[in-house]
Amino acid sequence: MKKDTVCIHSARCTRPEHGAITTPIYQSATFVHHGVEDESEYSYSRLQNPSRRAVETRMAELEGGVDAIAFSSGMAAEAVMMNLFESSGHIISGDDLYGGSIRLFRHISMPSGIRFDFTDTSRVENIKPLLRPDTKAVYIETPSNPLMHVTDIRAAADIAHAAGALLIVDNTFMTPYFQRPLDLGADIVVYSGTKYLGGHNDTLAGFLVLKDKELAEKLRFYAKTIGACLAPFDCFLIERGLKTLAVRLEKQEANTRKIANWLRQSPRAQKVYYVGFEDHPGFAVTSRQCSGCGAMISVEFDSVETAENVLRNVKIFQYAESLGGVESLITYPMRQTHADIPEPERLARGINDRFLRISVGIENADDLIEDLKQAIGG
Repeated sequence: MKKDTVCIHSARCTRPEHGAITTPIYQSATFVHHGVEDESEYSYSRLQNPSRRAVETRMAELEGGVDAIAFSSGMAAEAVMMNLFESSGHIISGDDLYGGSIRLFRHISMPSGIRFDFTDTSRVENIKPLLRPDTKAVYIETPSNPLMHVTDIRAAADIAHAAGALLIVDNTFMTPYFQRPLDLGADIVVYSGTKYLGGHNDTLAGFLVLKDKELAEKLRFYAKTIGACLAPFDCFLIERGLKTLAVRLEKQEANTRKIANWLRQSPRAQKVYYVGFEDHPGFAVTSRQCSGCGAMISVEFDSVETAENVLRNVKIFQYAESLGGVESLITYPMRQTHADIPEPERLARGINDRFLRISVGIENADDLIEDLKQAIGG
């Protein structure tokens, strides 16, 4: 099946006794066994639940993995994943990541003994010199948040695997609809399911999708032990969101292209970061490894006043800290997603008080452009 059909029909409910098209919400903490020698597939919802099984099966098929594990948030997924690494291990990470990932690595993982080197992985040649005998993984986010750096997943996988390390990819911005990292050599794919997978800004979720069965079993053991599982109703919401993933992303990407091109013509926008521009440094890589360019834009405006005018004056866009939903949102990274990064480091990367991140929704693109135009004031 093609991806847009998989979004709708993978793991569909086939229980003959009720004929439901939608997977029911199995709001039960515990399940009765059939007998002493005939145990049910389900026993306790922290271990597994039919609603969670359905959304995990759908995600595994969309991503092309042997298994997918659903968590209560993207950060819960990452926190469980970090239990793979011993306290003496070493990880090479991209230096432009979602701020929550950086916070986890620096304030939880590093104090526990895991050592990190951060580098611009969009230049894959930066990875090799940082490899050590105890390097356990290379962690990348592509496109990166919020500077839209693009890393060649296949090249990064080759470098990591040659050193006996895993390649982990945060694929939140692209989703499996536009980019499938496991097909390109990744071992683990991380998602904040809160974003495009759910698509409606109404629930938190996270996923780990695995290429290897042994790795999947190890992570399932950690997941059931730690217990940060996705609740049945949230599984229902994410599965519902996945059914419309294809149509939402196609509309969002079409809107984004129009808005990004308009912003480039605005005298108030000094830099516009969008991987769909042909002169973007990662455009060739994006064209090879993705079937679309996504719906995220970052903009550096000419002044703090302009940036703040946008946040104060927009009427259709909303000033909020998230992305990927049907509503268009604008985020101020220096005060929100990346506020925990030390200011000198943030400024060195270009995340300043004139820098905004835009998540484009499914509204009419012309209305969104007019909204930005009146908010900017010209």
